[in-house]
Amino acid sequence: MARRRFFVDRIHHQQAELTGEDAHHLTRVLRVEKNQRYELSDNHSVYLGEVMEARKDRVLFQILEQLPLNPLPVRLTLVTALVKFDRLEWILEKGTELGVEQFVLFQAERSEKGLDRGAEKRLHRWKRILLEASQQCRRDRLPELALAPSFQAAAGNAVHPRYVLDESGGPPLLSALPDHPEPGGTAALMIGPEGGWTDREREVCAAGGWAPVSQGPNILRAETAAISAVAILGAAWLAAQRTSNVSVAQ
Repeated sequence: MARRRFFVDRIHHQQAELTGEDAHHLTRVLRVEKNQRYELSDNHSVYLGEVMEARKDRVLFQILEQLPLNPLPVRLTLVTALVKFDRLEWILEKGTELGVEQFVLFQAERSEKGLDRGAEKRLHRWKRILLEASQQCRRDRLPELALAPSFQAAAGNAVHPRYVLDESGGPPLLSALPDHPEPGGTAALMIGPEGGWTDREREVCAAGGWAPVSQGPNILRAETAAISAVAILGAAWLAAQRTSNVSVAQ
């Protein structure tokens, strides 16, 4: 069984400590004991740590060694319109598991009114969701989360290539991807609200170089569209990475 992974604030003098909810989970739920080993990330590197001391609200580790990283096949930015928060949280959780590097949230013209104000109050909760999902799927680093001040700001993201899902048409996403994606390269994906894009938003996307793509004839919920598209992008870059590794080995 793979070791559990936790994120810590820092590694200092070959030691690290875990506090708060994660420490409580270790001591009260997992019944952690001295000398047990876990993987620890300081959001830069990953280490193997051994428990030195465990109390109710604090677990202290001794660092034994640095572990190899497992880089994401594509550095993916997911730019998504605000939708109802239960569905948005599903996007954040599953997007983290699938390897999204950065989430950028924005209020679209057809997003439900007031979601932007509510989003500011939930950023701490959402970062906790990203943390727990990252620990569960054993990521090396936490994804970033940003709330864009406007649609124009969200669409101005500098990442390329960039694709916008549009129910009005466009080539299938898979066929629009590069023939030979660069392993470890970047990509951006934009998802609109469940009410769809306005003509003005489509004009902004076109001017910003966002290529419209589709996922077939069915109209998908925002969270379904987001996660299925992220999975397609990740699979395409992962295949390119494995092909590249085979070529190097030969």
